[in-house]
Amino acid sequence: MTRRILHVVTNVGHYDDPTHPTGLWLSELTHAWEVFAEHGFEQVIASPAGGHVPLEPRALKFPNYDKTAKAWHADPAKMALLENTKRPDEIDSDEFDAIYFTGGHAVMYDFPGSEGLQRITREIWERGGIVSSVCHGYCGLLNTRLSDGTLLVEGKKVTGFAWQEEVLARVDKLVPYNAEEEMKKRGALYEKAKLPFVSYAVVDGNLVTGQNPGSAKETAEKVAALL
Repeated sequence: MTRRILHVVTNVGHYDDPTHPTGLWLSELTHAWEVFAEHGFEQVIASPAGGHVPLEPRALKFPNYDKTAKAWHADPAKMALLENTKRPDEIDSDEFDAIYFTGGHAVMYDFPGSEGLQRITREIWERGGIVSSVCHGYCGLLNTRLSDGTLLVEGKKVTGFAWQEEVLARVDKLVPYNAEEEMKKRGALYEKAKLPFVSYAVVDGNLVTGQNPGSAKETAEKVAALL
């Protein structure tokens, strides 16, 4: 049977300060998409509200704007996928073997409070599927509780965009909270690479997380290996 992956992307286009745009960090989607496509997996894109997905402008500049991101951006059929994403209530979690939360600072706003995404994540996890995220995508795991009331991330090894990386990216004054700190507050065993912005991915059972945009390919490869 063909494996199916659900990608999750944001609908938010700016920080609290609307003069500062943000959105999906495109390469975090495209790198994973390419890995999963090479394995012959079917792929679907969903977002908290469905429909249009804004793109993070900084992800469309060198060095983040690599060949996979450029190819996607230049392909009308691929870009159309980001105009017509599915809402959580349109998703039957039974149809998916893994969920993959992409990042970009925008997800800090609309991922954590999405009960629909929490439902899908819980259902995939509880029947032995894979839950994964890259970079800020781990904000989508902050508030997901299992059927017994425990937080999914409690006691689990997790990585994601580090506070040090927020400071180096000069957005520490713009972000709505410290995602690394929030993850630790929930009992997650947060890890990060010794150096900022290098690829780093962590596997804890069926939970696979990557630290930053450069970790998307490695994260997807680890998901594919588990599948």
